[in-house]
Amino acid sequence: MRSVRLHLTAAQATARAAFAILESLLEDDGIPVALFKAEDERGSNDRWCVSIYADETAAHAIADRAASALGSAGLPTSFEREPVEDADWVAQTLRELAPVRAGRFIVVGSHDRAAPRANDWAITIDAGLAFGTGHHGTTAGCLEALSHLARRRRVTNVLDVGTGSGVLAIAAARATNAVILATDIDPVAVQVAAANARLNGVGSRVRAVTAADFNHRDIAAAVPFDLIMANILANPLRAMARDLSRHLMHGGTAILSGLLPNQRSAILATYRSQGLRFERAIVRDGWLTLMLRK
Repeated sequence: MRSVRLHLTAAQATARAAFAILESLLEDDGIPVALFKAEDERGSNDRWCVSIYADETAAHAIADRAASALGSAGLPTSFEREPVEDADWVAQTLRELAPVRAGRFIVVGSHDRAAPRANDWAITIDAGLAFGTGHHGTTAGCLEALSHLARRRRVTNVLDVGTGSGVLAIAAARATNAVILATDIDPVAVQVAAANARLNGVGSRVRAVTAADFNHRDIAAAVPFDLIMANILANPLRAMARDLSRHLMHGGTAILSGLLPNQRSAILATYRSQGLRFERAIVRDGWLTLMLRK
């Protein structure tokens, strides 16, 4: 089946905002979205391109959905369209993804290993079957929070809930000497996370397991945790507040994301009732990450 590339070019801030919206909009459909620096004959350093790769038969409907979502946010809605040759679109998307910096972390694809600097905590993550390349604002916000935490507190026992590709678990292993338990409801994500941990040389300290909730035996065997990370969504975060608090040691930290800024008050109220207090908020690409302490 033939494919098409839908793309628009804008200033970096606008392009990043558009990318965050489109990635969230199209992620569940498995439609690749890429953000990369555009070649500009005028020599501008502030031109970035957002691309969507879609089957030709679905491209019109996808362009309409994308334009509606971007228009609601006051962003550009005019996509250019071009046919493309058959390809591995996961690989194509990966080649166009720029490295992501968040605190001391830099997330790169295996094609871009030269990007890290001497003091970076580098994480190699290739686009694949599980969510999380570090490019989404929720993941980047969690990385920034973890970078902040690692400079201030010793962390020894970590739980990463909803690990996806394992990027946050790997980040915790990079920044600390902790052992990390990474859980996800999706067994494919668990396999990907374990493989990525091995790729990054931290497989011995990251254990990935399939778990639907906090009742899993491996979680029970590892409590209490001094850091729990959960990059999911507001409703699941509210639902797990009591269990998360019970499994977090006194003085421990929770990093929560998958949130919109207007959900901050409700989440903080829920977790305050479970004995956690607000420490720090980070907003990346329109997504909110919260740091709380018990």
